[in-house]
This record gives sequence, structure tokens and C-alpha cells, in this order.
Amino acid sequence: MADDEYEGGPDHLAEKMEALDEHLAEQRAETLRAGLADYELDDEDAALLAGITMDEDGIQFMPALPVVAIVGRPNVGKSALVNRILGRREAVVEDTPGVTRDRVTYKAEWNDRRFTLVDTGGWEPDARGIDRSVAAQAEVAIDLSDVVLFVVDAMVGATSTDEHVVKMLRKSGKPVFLVANKIDDARQEPEAAALWNLGLGEPHPVSAIHGRGVADLLDAILKTLPEISAVAKQEIGGPRRVAILGRPNVGKSSLLNKAAGEERVVVNDLAGTTRDPVDEIVELGGKLWRFVDTAGIRRRVHMAQGADFYASLRTSAALEKAEVAVVVLDVSETISEQDVRIIDLVLESGRALVLAFNKWDRLNDDDLENQDRRRYLEREIEQDLAHVAWAPRVNISAKTGRHLDKLVPALETSLENWDRRIPTGKFNAFLAELVAEHPHPLRGGKQPRILFGTQASTRPPTFVLFTTGFLDPGYRRFIQRRLRELYEFEGTPIVVNMRVREKRQR
Repeated sequence: MADDEYEGGPDHLAEKMEALDEHLAEQRAETLRAGLADYELDDEDAALLAGITMDEDGIQFMPALPVVAIVGRPNVGKSALVNRILGRREAVVEDTPGVTRDRVTYKAEWNDRRFTLVDTGGWEPDARGIDRSVAAQAEVAIDLSDVVLFVVDAMVGATSTDEHVVKMLRKSGKPVFLVANKIDDARQEPEAAALWNLGLGEPHPVSAIHGRGVADLLDAILKTLPEISAVAKQEIGGPRRVAILGRPNVGKSSLLNKAAGEERVVVNDLAGTTRDPVDEIVELGGKLWRFVDTAGIRRRVHMAQGADFYASLRTSAALEKAEVAVVVLDVSETISEQDVRIIDLVLESGRALVLAFNKWDRLNDDDLENQDRRRYLEREIEQDLAHVAWAPRVNISAKTGRHLDKLVPALETSLENWDRRIPTGKFNAFLAELVAEHPHPLRGGKQPRILFGTQASTRPPTFVLFTTGFLDPGYRRFIQRRLRELYEFEGTPIVVNMRVREKRQR
């Protein structure tokens, strides 16, 4: 269904919200909340309605989930093990239109404990340096994890590549679980026992394909896994954290160098010279910022070889630690599918967003070629970046430093709105007026009702609607759009989730 079904012509929502008696709105919201007692609610609903834990600034901080990394040679069954651990949770259904990204990190859950799973599979090592490629990935996985699962094909036994990785695992001091995969029944267990020789302790015999032994493995992992990650913990306070993202060679390193006022990062015309994120405290606009320059994201993570895979994984980790992402786009080139993928990566991470259009000085000349490029660029932005029309745009030249100062207000706006909270009374009044002027269409003779709405969290602003039936994706996007038009949400994604609840049986 097209979004424009809900354009609905002019309404008086803004005026009505302006004239709102906030005290009365809060009282009405309390009545709506009380009315939910007539519906079947679960424990999670009750916790949400009871309120949220926030710090004194009214900001909710979610503790960083512990990280479990899966490493091993190709074809030992890493992906099968990932799928087995994730169960049905691997396929995330989203209403947001956009490009599906090849991901290496997933959210997993076992016995009510949530954790992040990092899969280092899906890469193709070059034939010359398989040991080096495996080692590079094992190294980054160890670096960015709390616990490592080292998967070995028990039916093949330990190879020289496996032994190469074992040395690194021993040095790391991280907890390592040796997973002896492809043990499909008890008769094959002696094959697993042979892996004691690797010196990593007791092998855990599993069959990732059939699920045999995986529950026992997960039980053992949970005993070792910390409640909050030691490596991905979210810092609170200090300079705001900015990730600089973009495809290779768009000028990310030049931007960081200009901001820092020194040659902090190697700048080279050879695309992809940056491999690791480099943290740099930079003073801009009279404030300190922590900039992370990340390795350029390559076209497809799972095709990246050795060091490029390493860079892509680190980029994801940098975004995890950041609060706002500056996506750098090269205006002298057409906006590509790759650029859109990177923006979608930011949206998926829920970080605030600023778009920096670099090399703008090249479009300032008045020759016909530049005039054409400017015209085409506006058309590309309208078509390819319509889903992030809310992100602040800054036209800069990283090389000369032109308009770099404009980055600061854009960053501040995005971060302020990322933390924005709408009072429950005001939000429910907004929903009531919106539905009154633009009712949800009938579906199968029924019209889903919104019973109650609340903002569940900030960073990004996340709203939950309790409803009597599914709202069309287009209608949910319409709610998001009107929220943006009435409240300050420039620079931040907005999430609108639904909880369909049925009336209690009397």
C-alpha cells in the first residue's frame, strides 16, 4: 500500500497540539493506560507500562550486551551453528523500505539472557594466505568479544590452520569454548575427544545441523558470559562519540585530519588505505568530540578478503560505540547503492545521522559540467535518500576545511533530538487527534484501534502502540512522518513498534 494513501490533505493537528492542556492530557493518558487492564498483557507489557529507568538527565542507557564471537576455518559449520543459536530470530522483519545488508552481528537469546553473536564466516580467503586470513579474522573477533567459540570439524580433525589460531587464542586470555562440530551421534564422540590435543580444554561435541549438544554448549557459555560486555560497554559522559562512515576514498581521513589540524591518518588515493578505526579527540565549535575514522565499507562484507573483512567488522564495532554517524558522500560521483547500504547500516544501528557532502568546492565553478552535476545530484538526493530526508545536510570540503564549522550545529541538533522524549499525555493526545482526522482504513470489515501509546526509550526515540489489530506499514510510516512534522526529530531515526492485544475473556 502506498504511503500517499495517508497524505489526507490539510488538517488542524498542529493548532490543536499547540492549544493542548498538558495536565489534562496526562490525566486522559492515565485513563487510557488503566483501560489496558481489560486486555491480555504479558510481563514485558507490564514492565513497559510501569515506567523506564533513566538517569538524572532523563536519558535511558541500555547496558551493552556481551559479545560471543564464532571463529574457525571455512566449511567447519560456523554459519550452521549461528543459525542454530539464533533459531527463528535471524530473520528480522522490518517495515522500513530499504536495502537488506549483509550482516556479521546478530542479537541472540538463550534462557532469558540476551547477547550479541558475531559470525566471522562467509568470507573467501585468497588461496595464497589462508592461514593469514583466518588469523586476521580470529584476531579481530577475539579483540571485540567477551567469549570466543572456536569451531573445528571433528570428522576432519585439527589442521595446521586450526593450530595457528589456537596459539592466538591461548595468548588472548579470553574464555574459549572448543566446539567439536559434526558429531551427529554418540558413535562419533571419540572423534571429539581427539581434540583435547589442541590444549584448549574440553571439546564440546555438537551437531550444528541437527542441534545435538548445542543447548548444553549454550548453558556452559552463559556461566562464563558477563552480564554487561567488557569490550562493547557504552561510555557515559565525556566527549560525544562520532563515527565517520563512507565508502572507500570519499574523504573520511581528510575530514578527520582537517578537524584535528594534523596528519593523524594516512591519506592515500588508493581506496581503502585505512584499516582500523582511529579514535581522536578533536575540538570543533568550542567543544570536544571523539571522532572515529573507520575503514571504508566494501561492497559486500562476505566477499571481502582477510584485511578488508577485518576492516568491515571493526566498522560495525565503531558504529556500536558511536552516538552519531557522519556519512560522507562524494558529490563528484553518483550516489551509489553502496552509499545507501551504509546509511541503512546507521539506521539499523539506531544512531543519530548527519550527511556530509564532500568535495563541494568542485561544484562551485560555473562551467556547464558542474551545473549539470549539481542538478543531477539534487535529483539523486531526492530519489535515493528520500528515506533520510530528515537528516541534516552539510556541504563541505574536507581537503580545504571549507564549511567544516557547519558540522557542529548539525551534530548537536541530531544528538539533542536523539535524546528527545515526548510526555505520555502529549503523545496520546497527538494519536487521538491524528486518528480522528485520518482514521485507519477498514481491513476485512474491521478497523484496528490504537488503545494507548508510550515512548519506551530514547537513543533513538522509540514509541510503542498498544492496538487491537495490525496497523498497515504505510499508516505507521504516516504516524512517524506526522511526529516529525510536529516535533523536533531532525537527525534521528524514529522507531514505532506495535503490540497487538486482545480483550480478556470474561
